[in-house]
Amino acid sequence: MAAGRPLKFKSVTELQNAIDLYFLSCEDPEDNKKYIRPLTITGLANALDTSRETLLEYEDRPEFVDTIKRAKGKIHQYVEEYLFVGKNQTGAIFNLKNNYNWKDKNETELSNPDGNLKTIIIQKS
Repeated sequence: MAAGRPLKFKSVTELQNAIDLYFLSCEDPEDNKKYIRPLTITGLANALDTSRETLLEYEDRPEFVDTIKRAKGKIHQYVEEYLFVGKNQTGAIFNLKNNYNWKDKNETELSNPDGNLKTIIIQKS
C-alpha cells in the first residue's frame, strides 16, 4: 500500500465482517448452499468499496494475510467446483489461470540416439 495512506479496515474483525457480508449477499436466501451470483475477487473488492489491487495488497500485511487468504480460498473453491458443474468452463479456466496460477502442462517424451528417453515439460500460460 502507498506510504501514509490510511487503511480502510482498521482491524481483522472489521475486514472479516465485511467479507462475510459479501459472501452472504451472493447466497441464495432460500438455500445458503447455493449462490445467486458467482463469487469473485473483483466482486469482493467492490463489496468492500475498494479496488481489486488494494484488496490483494491487504494480503501483504501480516495482520490481514490469513483473512484475505481464507476469502480467496473460498472463491478459489467456488471457481474450481464450477469446472465440474458449470455449463461453460472457459471463464472458470481463465480465472484459475490468472488468479490462482493454474497452468496447462503438456509432457512429451523424446528419445536420444542412444535410446534413452528424456521427458520435457512444456508449460503454456
